[in-house]
Amino acid sequence: MPIPILMPALSPTMEEGTLAKWHVALGDEISSGDIIAEIETDKATMEVEAVEEGRVGKICVEEGTAGVAVNSTIAVLLEEGEDESSISGMDTAPVSKSPVAEDSPPLKTSNGKANNITKAEDEAPARETSGNRIIASPLAKRLAKQNNIDLKQVQGTGPNNRIIKADIEAYLQSGGAIAAPAVTSAPALTETGRSGQLVEPVSDKEIFATYEEGSYDLIPIDNMRRTVADRLTVAKSTIPHFYLTIDCELDKLLEARKRLNENAPKEGPNAFKLSVNDFIIKAMALSLQYVPAANATWSGQGILRHKRSDVAVAVAVEGGLFTPVIRHADLKTLSEISNEMKDLAVRARSKKLSPADYVGGTTSISNLGMMGIKKFDAVINPPHATILAVGAGEKRPVIIGDQVVPRTMMSVTLSCDHRVVDGALGAELLNAFKGFIEDPVTMLV
Repeated sequence: MPIPILMPALSPTMEEGTLAKWHVALGDEISSGDIIAEIETDKATMEVEAVEEGRVGKICVEEGTAGVAVNSTIAVLLEEGEDESSISGMDTAPVSKSPVAEDSPPLKTSNGKANNITKAEDEAPARETSGNRIIASPLAKRLAKQNNIDLKQVQGTGPNNRIIKADIEAYLQSGGAIAAPAVTSAPALTETGRSGQLVEPVSDKEIFATYEEGSYDLIPIDNMRRTVADRLTVAKSTIPHFYLTIDCELDKLLEARKRLNENAPKEGPNAFKLSVNDFIIKAMALSLQYVPAANATWSGQGILRHKRSDVAVAVAVEGGLFTPVIRHADLKTLSEISNEMKDLAVRARSKKLSPADYVGGTTSISNLGMMGIKKFDAVINPPHATILAVGAGEKRPVIIGDQVVPRTMMSVTLSCDHRVVDGALGAELLNAFKGFIEDPVTMLV
């Protein structure tokens, strides 16, 4: 019996991905464990291994196809003695042949912008939204979401009044009003104008109408940038942020770092070279153990008090960022943290992280000091309750007693989720962090 190869779920939250590359061709014999394809998610590019053995009888999804749903058939294997006729009764319709499905610009609107999203979704079974009996094809729902359209305002012309792609196109071309964009699990974002009335965010229709066509380039939104945008929009609209800043003296830490690096093995498995960021990770991890009430996550069922200090660290990559996690950072030595962080950063920049590398964490660190930024406020990365924004270390005049003396100072700002971390608790956490940074020998005990 033919064996379907399904689009794998590479993380607990993955719903779709891009089939970036096939490592097999039609007719190839494969065995269990062979690398057959590369799948791109918003976080990484991962190789997929064959689970079964057989001959590739059909490739259902072409290279470069985006928006491939998890558990949809991407290829079919034939067992010994079977031929292509065995596949005829199987449902192997390709999901999409367009390499820009999810990341396309909006479909043709009243100002002439175009979109390339596939027909297959429009022909998929209809889905109902709960309660209001609106029926729409998956493609129509996606296009409505991209163009901020309230489906309640669209008249369906498909079977059983189902809303299909053509209905969305007709609605846009008729100049229909654009609804405020919805954010998953969050209220629509609004601002208060001078009159005190709520002001809706600027819609795509208004944006495109503002600028003369030809005066800009429209850059498709890739999965990484869309995920960053969605998560941080939810964070700012649902998490009550407040910010605490403290200055830390770095001179003792810099001296300790210099001595440790001078005496470190330069080659071999025990070689290391410490950065200031390694000390920051360790200090934050120990601070969460010292102030355990701040090592927490808000949930509707209660506050999760974490036992471990798993510290996520923002790594900038082209087009976005990753937040790989140093797990049990409070229990690891500075050299272990340093070498692990270097490995994670290299794999993040080449998009070779696995979900185990970036899922979870109990806090985050974002360090822009190496870019000359003195101080900034970071957006909390859900489901964390805190994130530490680290500025540059710089020489400043400091008053000690009655003397003005030069000291190397670093400003750090803690963003806190007020549902979990109150002002006094955040201050306690920051002061613990300052203590470890300014007396680094305490991190070695």
